[in-house]
Amino acid sequence: MHRLFLLRHAKSGWAAPGMTDFERPLTASGISDAEALGRHMRDSGLLPDLVLCSTARRARETLDRVLSVFGEMTPRIIHDEELYNSDAARYVEIIREAPENAALLVVGHNPVMEDLAFALPRGGNADAMRLASSGFPTCGLAVLGFENPLSELQPGTGSLEAFLRPERV
Repeated sequence: MHRLFLLRHAKSGWAAPGMTDFERPLTASGISDAEALGRHMRDSGLLPDLVLCSTARRARETLDRVLSVFGEMTPRIIHDEELYNSDAARYVEIIREAPENAALLVVGHNPVMEDLAFALPRGGNADAMRLASSGFPTCGLAVLGFENPLSELQPGTGSLEAFLRPERV
């Protein structure tokens, strides 16, 4: 089984005067949510082998906070600027091009994360499907499983195993 984790960046503040959208930092609640999610991932064994992360500040800070509670387990990290402003089709291409790994975490942005969370699975855990149907919140995590390698990723071929919302971890 090949796993794909889709993580929307945690809550960020609005851009201050002179600051670009790309530079927006996490809020205190965003930091707290990311650390809580990281603990839940660690304790549940939801650990990636490889991370593809947007280069936007809020995505990098989210990843840093999630990984800060993993302990010695350190996945390989690739920062990809295309994850900041691409559509779902390009995200799929980027995932397919990733080095072969059993578990891949993608840290990115909406609406793409939500689009992928609905397009990639053909079904899945009923509770996860219900939670996902109410939207993809900041610091939300979709856990998808695929029988085929992620290099063969296609819409409608996976299963939504879990959907984690910050208020529920």
